[in-house]
Amino acid sequence: MNAGISFGSSAKPGPSSQEQSSNGKLPTCRIAVVVATLGRPAVVTATLNHLLETQTQKPAAVVLSCSAREDAGEAANLPDVTVVTGPRGLAAQRNTGLAALPPGIDLVVFFDDDFVADAGWLEAMATVFSNDPQVVGFTGHVVADGIKGPGLSFEDAVRTVEASAPPTDWSRIEPFSPYGCNMAFRLSAVGELKFDERLVLYGWLEDRDFGAALAMHGGRLVKCASARGVHMGVKSGRVAGDRLGYSQIVNPIYMLQKGTMSFGQVAGQIFRNVASNVAGSIKPEPFIDRKGRLRGNIRGFADVIRGHIEPELAAAIQPPAKA
Repeated sequence: MNAGISFGSSAKPGPSSQEQSSNGKLPTCRIAVVVATLGRPAVVTATLNHLLETQTQKPAAVVLSCSAREDAGEAANLPDVTVVTGPRGLAAQRNTGLAALPPGIDLVVFFDDDFVADAGWLEAMATVFSNDPQVVGFTGHVVADGIKGPGLSFEDAVRTVEASAPPTDWSRIEPFSPYGCNMAFRLSAVGELKFDERLVLYGWLEDRDFGAALAMHGGRLVKCASARGVHMGVKSGRVAGDRLGYSQIVNPIYMLQKGTMSFGQVAGQIFRNVASNVAGSIKPEPFIDRKGRLRGNIRGFADVIRGHIEPELAAAIQPPAKA
């Protein structure tokens, strides 16, 4: 995943017709929501229940992708939720969800299991796609992101999103890399494209890789101000610091080889991550394993120097045992 990255983007101020239905009616496109989850049954139950109860535009299908059925928790009993199981890992689980979509779906939405969407998220997204056939990828505006701190409770996330309003200084930014916690794609443009399962575990930058691969075939990637939400940033179920640190180095370089990131983008991405881990190792945050990430960074650099640019090696890393 990425933090939502723009590529020399331009912002458009004020409300735009791209974000407003021309006739006041809901778009007629069929929407499927895919949520990949791991080890958070209570969290995904709360967020999916909230989604189904509040959205002004109802999805035609909701697919909950798990590596084990117990990860679904009580969400498996929610109406119109289909639970599917398959290989573990964010990219693999998203592919499992894609493969399980029913016929006739026009737009596929990917939410993280700890993302709380504003009631109008699906409607705003569908309106953009309906009004602009050149848009192939879409991401919303994250009002608060707990991944950057200790995380937010479900109750705090709901209060925050309900109190939020669209920004007044911009309505759309493009081009903008999809942010995996809340992104959507035109299924006809996706075709046979899949998430790269070599980007294992947490799938670091798998959203950016997918969006860039899609954009290579034409079409626009946009960020919309009116599709708002809060990313809780729940810490349970996340990848160990050593493994994530390794992916922070190897994944961008692998994507450079694929052509889904430029040299400048890779250099900036790696520099920011390593600098944060070095600084954090001196005065670490209690909710981030900075020392583990830095160890992973060093290991990743060592493998790259040896010519081993293999993202899947992250899964074999065994973090040191805790005292």
